[in-house]
Amino acid sequence: MQKRGDIGHRQTDRRRFLQGTLGGMGAFLMGSSIFGCGGSSGASTYGRIAELGPLRDPDENGVRMPEGFRSRIIATTGQPPASSSSYLWPASPDGGATFATPDGGWIYVANSESIPGGVGALRFSSNGSVVDAYPILEEETLLNCAGGLTPWGTWLSCEEWDEGKVWECDPTGRRPAVLRNRLGIFKHEAAAVDPQTGFIYMTEDQPDGRLYRYRPESRSRTGRPNLTTGTIDVARIVKGESGAIVWHELPDPEFLGEVPTRHQIPESTAFIGGEGIWYHDGLVVFGTKTDNRIWQLDISAQTIEILYDPLVSSSPVLTGVDNVTISSFGEILVAEDGGDMELCLIRPDGAAQPICQVTGHHPLSEITGPAFDPSGTRLYLNSQLGQTDDVFKSLGVTFEISGPFHT
Repeated sequence: MQKRGDIGHRQTDRRRFLQGTLGGMGAFLMGSSIFGCGGSSGASTYGRIAELGPLRDPDENGVRMPEGFRSRIIATTGQPPASSSSYLWPASPDGGATFATPDGGWIYVANSESIPGGVGALRFSSNGSVVDAYPILEEETLLNCAGGLTPWGTWLSCEEWDEGKVWECDPTGRRPAVLRNRLGIFKHEAAAVDPQTGFIYMTEDQPDGRLYRYRPESRSRTGRPNLTTGTIDVARIVKGESGAIVWHELPDPEFLGEVPTRHQIPESTAFIGGEGIWYHDGLVVFGTKTDNRIWQLDISAQTIEILYDPLVSSSPVLTGVDNVTISSFGEILVAEDGGDMELCLIRPDGAAQPICQVTGHHPLSEITGPAFDPSGTRLYLNSQLGQTDDVFKSLGVTFEISGPFHT
């Protein structure tokens, strides 16, 4: 495996292959450059997800994992996750993330892709016990699907409907959520923040959805962008330029007129069914569910490439591409909406490797909200519908899977 410090040296021997037309695009590059391992500040830790063995038989919770791992259920829809709180875990838990707390603990937040929607939070002590549960978005929202964490410690919750908005939430629940209209009005899926510029990259879950970029007009002394002003650009892949990407400013990002954002710049590129998106080390990785592809945008080079495509992958086990997360060592994990209810690693050679699988749940369920705790030894994820034969009586389940993901 590469050392973390080697991530910035992009591999130049990328494999070329001809892709089908996507909004008039031609050929693209497929390769890898996001993977790496090694700690910071001289730490001797490294990522080892690619080294994990095959999945074992399901445990008592119906979870298949490699040898040396274990699972526990930490929350179920309609039940209080913590004895200290009467808060009931919401329906259809979806996109999530973790936030470290000053006492050595952490918080896991998860959207509710339901009507009404919202966001729930689980507070953990330093020993991993669930000590509190509470809502962090109580305003009237709909279908809060995925979102994204920010470098300044908040959660962006995205509404997945035609006039969907983005809400900025405080993971501690001390401050009320704030509506961020300047991040656009469209069928939001997920968001990822570049800490160097404050730019926010966003996906759109439409058959002809677009990739967007929010550019703040100003930032604070600490680098926090002002989300009340700014512009939104939409991406266009330049034909015949080896994946070069350019951006066009939207004339009406808040959809005040009659033309939806995805149709305001006709020459912009359609990404069919935009899903999860994540930032890591100058790269933005996102998925498109209709073609089951994982894409990588190199911010510095302003180029885009395909990391995973089941039509050409040597191990096309990943289908139903959905939420994306990236470990601190650059390991890309993708959750399945349907498929085999697996969480898969995207390997540097474009192959997909199952990391865990939830069995015995509703056939319309999906894996959502993958996120590591600060130590990198606990992984959180949800099954939206749980173990039920009636989708209208579904009880979403939130799991913790612990083990040597990183050593």
